[in-house]
Amino acid sequence: MFIYEGKKKINDSEIVEAFNIVFESAQLPVEKPDVQVWKDSSGIHALIVELISLIGRQIEYCVGCLSCQSTGQCVIEDDANLIAEKMLKADVVCYATPIYYYEMSGQMKTLLDRMNPLFSADYKFRDIYMLSTAADDGPHVADRAVNGLEGWIECFAKAELAGSLFAGGVTGPGEIANHPALAKAYDMGKNI
Repeated sequence: MFIYEGKKKINDSEIVEAFNIVFESAQLPVEKPDVQVWKDSSGIHALIVELISLIGRQIEYCVGCLSCQSTGQCVIEDDANLIAEKMLKADVVCYATPIYYYEMSGQMKTLLDRMNPLFSADYKFRDIYMLSTAADDGPHVADRAVNGLEGWIECFAKAELAGSLFAGGVTGPGEIANHPALAKAYDMGKNI
């Protein structure tokens, strides 16, 4: 499952695609445009990948009531509940976010806060990945965002940060084309 913020033609969407493209040669048709199904070269193992964009989603702030710990669902009725339901069943979760002011986007952080119902659930995911992009290309630009995600992962004893990748120096749509991070994203996706 990929959870990302970008619209089409925006850099974080393109890095998600590079991570995801390793399966493209065996793509099978599916009914839903946000779900992709691939089989490996043997045709035996299938992989279902769901892309969830946060653009246009209604995700309210967590109110900290902790009702979700006993009910398994947030009392706020919005898109976060649907995303939590999908994450519960996912083997792998990959977050992709633009870096704003040296941190993950506000929408991504709000989503992480709202995934509290998963804390006491029998979640399936083990490997968590983070892909990020930013205009600045310094060596530590993504550190705070990765740190924030690691803090969230600490609450899930069975999960770990399996990989993180940053593509810096990209501002406008399409600027990530031919960026070295795309090849690294491809290699990272290939090892899932």
